[in-house]
Amino acid sequence: MKNENKGQIRIIEAFLAVLIIFSSLVISANLTLTQSRPNNQLKRIGLRTLMKLDSDGSLGKYIDEGNWTALRDALNLALPAGTSFNLTVYDEEMRQVNTVVISNGGFGGREVSYVEYVCASQGSVFHCYVIHLYLAVVS
Repeated sequence: MKNENKGQIRIIEAFLAVLIIFSSLVISANLTLTQSRPNNQLKRIGLRTLMKLDSDGSLGKYIDEGNWTALRDALNLALPAGTSFNLTVYDEEMRQVNTVVISNGGFGGREVSYVEYVCASQGSVFHCYVIHLYLAVVS
């Protein structure tokens, strides 16, 4: 009688092993997805903020005038509290335009999100700028 049950027990053992391995893969896939969500959310927030500042022409105006303090203050107001940022402005030939650091703090090993945005000034002379915005959540 014991010899007859050996085959059945081995099949059940193999089935349970496959079930455990499959479950661990599903759980680990869900863990990696939940860790990448805040990064994507920061990208959306950063892009939405730049679009909001650009919608009324204030972003291009700040850059044309070189008013980096006003740009930093506008980003501080528009971004959610607890968000650290660093912004760099480049011209059409990818030469850095801003002469000072436009930031509200360091990132210190946190996960950083990156947004690239193209902005055109609305003045009488056409200028095109490429904006690199780095974002991180301050904990």
